[in-house]
Amino acid sequence: MRRRQALSLPVLSLPALLGAGALLPRAARAAGFPDHPITLVTGYAPGGSTDIAARILADRMPMHLGPEARMLVDNRPGAAGVIATEWLMRQPADGHTIMVTETGAAAAAPAAYIGGTRYDPVADFTQLGIISTPPGVLVVTERFPGRTPQEVLQALRTAPPDKLTYASSGVGGVLHLRAEMLARAFGTHYVHVPYRSGAQMLQAILTGEAQFGVAALASATPLMRDGKVRGIAMVGDRRFPLYPDIPTLGELGVPGFDNGGFFLLIGPRGMPEPVAQTLNRALRATLAEPVVRDRLLTAGHEPPAGPNDLATARAFMQRELETYRDIVEQTGIRLQP
Repeated sequence: MRRRQALSLPVLSLPALLGAGALLPRAARAAGFPDHPITLVTGYAPGGSTDIAARILADRMPMHLGPEARMLVDNRPGAAGVIATEWLMRQPADGHTIMVTETGAAAAAPAAYIGGTRYDPVADFTQLGIISTPPGVLVVTERFPGRTPQEVLQALRTAPPDKLTYASSGVGGVLHLRAEMLARAFGTHYVHVPYRSGAQMLQAILTGEAQFGVAALASATPLMRDGKVRGIAMVGDRRFPLYPDIPTLGELGVPGFDNGGFFLLIGPRGMPEPVAQTLNRALRATLAEPVVRDRLLTAGHEPPAGPNDLATARAFMQRELETYRDIVEQTGIRLQP
């Protein structure tokens, strides 16, 4: 394929050549990356927050990788992203198989699983860049008792043990962990019903199969916007720009929920530096596009505002893992894989 491309260069116009050169860094061009479609893996079924981010990137990142670059989304749901993460660890580190990971698979599960996960989310992967750092959101059915956030929290606090059912996007994920943290904070116990994606868990809350859940904002945004589920409180240290009237749990007097979520682009360990740098540049260029930032924000993702190079992404991942290990140690919550 590289030989055919080289032979075809003389027939391209000078602007086309300059444009291609601007899109693809010199080191990566010398290495011939990418020379076939890139697989972008997610650990959840279509429709959830991770899938939304992956499809936005798959739509726009290829233009920053070269004129013939392509990116295909591969959904591998199961165990709140852990199965896909283990699969990624076994793939070639050539940059052609990468993954949108998130708080659950990359921090909550490694910290909270009894016996841990088979992977180290820092050491076993190449951190390629931060995609977004949105808060989570506590959502309830339209028929849930109480209209104000304070009334809803009081209903959650005073419910008899095992009276209420909550949904999550999978056992061991961050949404599971956060709901268990809420139960601990209120001194009660809820019934857990896991699903395979954020979209499925929201559908369960919509239909009344579950009464509430702590959802990824990107998954909950369409139903919240249409008034089909109620957003009660943000899980994180700030309110979200599109929902300035929804307070944080901390503002409502529930401490310990000031850590929001994150979505990262990763690849297998040992990726060549020029390839990793190429993917990082393409990610940053994609996130800098106003249309992409608007799409992400509207979908409930919040792109990072600060530095986002390879070293920053790795240090960020290490800090998040340590944060969730501290949460697990402080709460004593351990989850069965």
